[in-house]
Amino acid sequence: MMETFSVRKIEKEDRDWIGRWLIFQWGAEIVISHDVEFHPADLPGFIANDITSQDPVGLITYVFDGDDCEIITLDSLREGIGIGNALIEAVKNYARSAGCSRLFLVTTNDNVYSLRFYQKRGFRVKKINVGAADRAREKKPEIPTVGYFGIPIHDEFELEYKLD
Repeated sequence: MMETFSVRKIEKEDRDWIGRWLIFQWGAEIVISHDVEFHPADLPGFIANDITSQDPVGLITYVFDGDDCEIITLDSLREGIGIGNALIEAVKNYARSAGCSRLFLVTTNDNVYSLRFYQKRGFRVKKINVGAADRAREKKPEIPTVGYFGIPIHDEFELEYKLD
């Protein structure tokens, strides 16, 4: 299969687009994960661009904390062609080279799509942060109370991938 996108590091010129994208995709420029507020437009990451138009078709942001690397956001505009995989691999490789031993992320209890996606890529459920989405909603009221398949959103699942 011919590649239809390329992956590159986020550059300063991308920050405005990322801010707009976050509002479109996530409802706000902030992400709250395990009771911590993040500003993904200010974080390092990678962008997937369409090789023909050079338009962005995917984004991943992350943050380092000691020897942990946390994925804060992952979005793909074209599902099923490997954009998410390529972005995760870019972060895995970068995190390994930076000496990280663990890659992890957080998703909400309703997000069966993400749970399936990440587990198929070797991530394992590490813990459940009970009530974390309810607490996050106090800071970010845009977080819906009901998610996929009518599942009430209350908790966060932490998934991890061991890099060593």
